[in-house]
Amino acid sequence: MAQASGTLPNLAAASSPISSQERKARIARAAALMRAHDIDAVLIEAGSSMVYFTGVQWWRSERLTGAVMTREGAIAIVTPFFEEPSVRETLGVEAEVLTWNEDENPLAILGAWLTRQGLGKGRIGIEETVRYFAVDRLQHALPQASIVNADAVVRGCRMIKSPAELALMQTATDITMAAYRYVYPRIEAGMSPQDIGGMINDATTKMGGVPEFALVLLGEGSAYPHGSHQKQEVREGSVVLLDCGCNVHGYQSDISRSFVFGDATPKQRLVWNQMRRGQQIAFETAQIGTPAGKVDDAVRAYYRALGYGPGYKLPGTSHRTGHGIGLDGHEPVNLVHGETTKLAAGMCFSDEPGIYIPGEFGIRIEDCFHMTESGPRWFSTPPRSLDDPIG
Repeated sequence: MAQASGTLPNLAAASSPISSQERKARIARAAALMRAHDIDAVLIEAGSSMVYFTGVQWWRSERLTGAVMTREGAIAIVTPFFEEPSVRETLGVEAEVLTWNEDENPLAILGAWLTRQGLGKGRIGIEETVRYFAVDRLQHALPQASIVNADAVVRGCRMIKSPAELALMQTATDITMAAYRYVYPRIEAGMSPQDIGGMINDATTKMGGVPEFALVLLGEGSAYPHGSHQKQEVREGSVVLLDCGCNVHGYQSDISRSFVFGDATPKQRLVWNQMRRGQQIAFETAQIGTPAGKVDDAVRAYYRALGYGPGYKLPGTSHRTGHGIGLDGHEPVNLVHGETTKLAAGMCFSDEPGIYIPGEFGIRIEDCFHMTESGPRWFSTPPRSLDDPIG
């Protein structure tokens, strides 16, 4: 008998947020990377990197809230004067909070702080998502400073997940998989993507996850990776593609399942099996020290032998094999042709080399894995067959 939504367990109840001790270790790691790469300080804005290093959960607007970390481990947060009490609510590390009023320039205030630290003429790293206006105003505030790329520091920390981060991602994955198992037997003919997505989000919430997205593609719509504006509904013999995720204490899941409502055609079965094999080839290719782009190349070589492509052409796989994942659903680096970053223990990726046939249907099976010293390990176990499509 199908489980009632009111009895769904809270799978996140025992999970713990990132500790202040771990954030201190992150700051120490960032400082060590700054020293190793001759960077004196790093500027970040509100967003996932600020959460990662400081705990501050804030949004981006025309009013800058940002942070600077130095190679000695000092941190300054700059935020509007009237936002300071709210910003302090989630501040999880020791930091000097600098406030600015509406008629002041927050980058000049940060520049003055850096000058007091003896870094006014130093090399200031910029986190890759910081907006241009902030970089430009900081450069004007510190005309003798050098503005440099901070990827070696920020990516150097965030790409390698700790056991605590992996545990939160595992819990998020468990919730999404449980939501799929709950919703799958409840899908009926005539349902819309919104009907199905709503059920998934409701189940996810009841089990303690925070829904991030619930993309549901039906019939021909499944041939277009991120959806279509055409009217879609569940019909007998049509493909149902689910691509959903949630977060637990900020860390995300991302899982896709494809199946046929009713009886599958031989072609649907063939493409499902081919895509599942492509996913497995990516998993087997992902070994310590392998350039990330080689994972994508291995899948495309297999698909080309089947008559798909070549490369990113359709029918075939028009997107990368996978993306990094963690606090962001998509974060560096990607499993994409030409990416030279070598896989290392602690890196996390999606594995989703979908096959799309425009005008007909698409199949995408997506599971995430993390790298261990002995190779990749799944967060969720891929399904074995189209007859048992959830797993």
